[in-house]
Amino acid sequence: MAGGGSLYNDDDNAAITDINVTPFVDVVLVLLVVFMVTAKLIISRGLEIDPPKGPGGAVTAQLKVTVDTTGYIDVNGLKLQGDDVKIAKIKEVASTLEKPKAIITGDPTVQYEGVMKAISLVKKADKNIGIALETKPEQ
Repeated sequence: MAGGGSLYNDDDNAAITDINVTPFVDVVLVLLVVFMVTAKLIISRGLEIDPPKGPGGAVTAQLKVTVDTTGYIDVNGLKLQGDDVKIAKIKEVASTLEKPKAIITGDPTVQYEGVMKAISLVKKADKNIGIALETKPEQ
């Protein structure tokens, strides 16, 4: 074995041209973990509702809050004036039920604000009332 040559010539004066990707991969993995944690926090702040069911398994309840086309909210078909009176009626009906559940019905043309106000009234009456949303079909 004459010459003792090497496949890799180590030139001390040559510039390093290799790219070290390890720090880049570390930063990407840290960002991935941060996004996963924050996404979980954002999703967990949602409002739990029962989605409307098909005709065979419709959600039924004795407490019905309806929002009409003008945005007026009535409770079980009663035209009540003032939010405090509506909240008192919701509490009264919910206290007679074992597992209270409110169905909130909104006209398709009603503003989103009206439906959110109805949800707010039910939640102010009692935090333990289940909520199901239902829409009237467009005519």
